[in-house]
Amino acid sequence: MRSDRVKKGIERAPHRSLLKALGYTDEEIQQPLIGIVNSQNEIVPGHIHLDTIVESVKAGVRMRGGTPIEFPAIAVCDGIAMGHMGMHYSLASRELIADCIETMAMAHGFDALVMVPNCDKVVPGMLMAAARLNIPTVVVSGGPMLAGKDGQSSSHSSLSTVFEAVGAVTAGKMTEAELHACEKYACPGCGSCSGMFTANSMNCLTEVLGLGLPGNGTIPAVYAERIRLAKKAGMTVMDVLEKDIKPRDIMTKEAFANALTVDMALGCSTNSMLHLPAIAYEAGVELNLDMANEISEKTPNLCKLSPAGHHHVEDLYHAGGVAAVMKELSKKNLLHTDVMTITGKTVKENIQDIVNRNPEVIRSMDNPYSMTGGIAVLKGNLAPDGCVVKRSAVAKEMLQHQGPAQVFDSEEEVNQAIIEGKIQKGSVVVIRYEGPKGGPGMREMLSPTSALAGMGLDKDVALITDGRFSGATRGASIGHISPEAAEGGPIALVQDGDLISIDMVKGTITLEVSQEELAKRKQHWVPKEPKIKTGYLARYARLVTSANTGAIVK
Repeated sequence: MRSDRVKKGIERAPHRSLLKALGYTDEEIQQPLIGIVNSQNEIVPGHIHLDTIVESVKAGVRMRGGTPIEFPAIAVCDGIAMGHMGMHYSLASRELIADCIETMAMAHGFDALVMVPNCDKVVPGMLMAAARLNIPTVVVSGGPMLAGKDGQSSSHSSLSTVFEAVGAVTAGKMTEAELHACEKYACPGCGSCSGMFTANSMNCLTEVLGLGLPGNGTIPAVYAERIRLAKKAGMTVMDVLEKDIKPRDIMTKEAFANALTVDMALGCSTNSMLHLPAIAYEAGVELNLDMANEISEKTPNLCKLSPAGHHHVEDLYHAGGVAAVMKELSKKNLLHTDVMTITGKTVKENIQDIVNRNPEVIRSMDNPYSMTGGIAVLKGNLAPDGCVVKRSAVAKEMLQHQGPAQVFDSEEEVNQAIIEGKIQKGSVVVIRYEGPKGGPGMREMLSPTSALAGMGLDKDVALITDGRFSGATRGASIGHISPEAAEGGPIALVQDGDLISIDMVKGTITLEVSQEELAKRKQHWVPKEPKIKTGYLARYARLVTSANTGAIVK
């Protein structure tokens, strides 16, 4: 066992004495040492209850003869970090999480790991660590939040509802009293936000990649079934340790192809186009945006969960969960069903008895929302290396759009313009210098997109950025423009009034300016001073790569 290096032989007597100082008996020390990565804290609603999940995992490990040893991981709440300095740290925290888990696992010689994440950057950060370390690992998340309901209507709400309500108040379409009621009921308790936002997208895709047990993505946080799943995860890690099944045995090229396919069928967050390539990089698997488009072209969009539609993740759970979506896709041979999963069974075996219990929530292959996937990658002279849009959350009239640019060099600038009513119908709002390097940290633009939607402009205005969007964003919001402005990408050369043409059907984005004019502008372009020059973010900005590569740090 890997832990023998810290506990076996007379030369390890000092090490054993330190383990005994923790209260471990000789019997516990002799058993496999299983690291339990706990990202619980008291600032993230999706993580407030994770101690309960972890205790259940520990019970499962002990039932199978292992010794569980808990250690922490950080977690940022994207909702609380949104719209201010805090959002610079969100994406950058993904690398910190992966690095810290690597450090703890290698320093203490754990035989296997169970990782307990839930929210946006914690899930991919842990998956990156699992792939990098390549020791037996199981991931079990904390589960999705239930949708909010005010008790006076049949409609449900979520975090995105509150952000859009801010725009509605600004536009005079809602009172502050109504906003207060909205904020009171939108997030009813623990769990990752209730729509198909980034956290739930990644928890669902963890299940598809094979490192999470069936149900990982959709069993609500408050259900007892989530506790049972955690116990099963603890037992399962002992099984994969005995069989020496490692993450890279499971997260193969075919497994990532499956993840992209289910991503398109579910209509996941555009952030998955950052995280899947980053996880694949750690697993030694090549995954690029072109592959995403190829899969999107042949994969129907079967679900419209909030913000794209009125269903929430709890509805997906009751309909049969991720496995039911995979069962539908398998009917047209769109998945690699022979790949192994953490259950010890293949995908085919895992889904063979699954039934789609609600064809309204999970459309059949014969009745999809669209014949192509929920996410589209666009390319053109404005984004030579690509950009990403959640096509399933875009109004049909905005799938093709041309308009004059309104250019802003930060999120703060565009937020002020929205408040002052300066955004014109039909325009293309450009937010730049918000990329991985330029941000730094590639902030989410949920505040401006939600404000525009709340004001009723989501069917009139497109928004493009080298930053990124929350999974809660809807409308013609195109992110990850690569190369970014800070690297001198074409987005840095756009001027107010330039015509921009967007075609999400053909997959193009074009700045209607001649190459000669762009060459002149490039000659006069001067890089901006870094916004942050000290601390972690300054180091991150120096090392981070482009969004089209997953914004990985090299």
